Amino acid sequence: MIEQPVILFDGVCNFCNSSVQFVLKRDKKQAFFFAPLQSEPGQKMLQQYGLPVEEMTSFVLIEKNKAYTRSTAALKVCRYLSGPWPLCYGFIIVPAFIRDAVYNWIARNRYKWFGIRQECMIPSPEIKARFLS
Repeated sequence: MIEQPVILFDGVCNFCNSSVQFVLKRDKKQAFFFAPLQSEPGQKMLQQYGLPVEEMTSFVLIEKNKAYTRSTAALKVCRYLSGPWPLCYGFIIVPAFIRDAVYNWIARNRYKWFGIRQECMIPSPEIKARFLS
């Protein structure tokens, strides 16, 4: 079992891959591990936490043996980042149904707005150890 938080993301989504790159640059303490939702580790974790394995519309954070999805996951990730990003966690006071409505709108349109990749991202050698395989 991995003690550090794990971010599960849509590996073929350009927006999701850019989000992972954003987190990597601001995760100065190297708190996170990463796995595409489509990968074997990603699929196993989705099953383990009772989340749908065929649905690739949610960003998932596994933290302290609990799974968080959508906007709650994104806001919880912000707490770990350097710079002003932890202040974003204040938006957690906005009811989840409102936050998730915005999240779902972006998730529905992310392929159209940002495009898709033919395959999951291949991490560089410097960050490969932070990706579950």
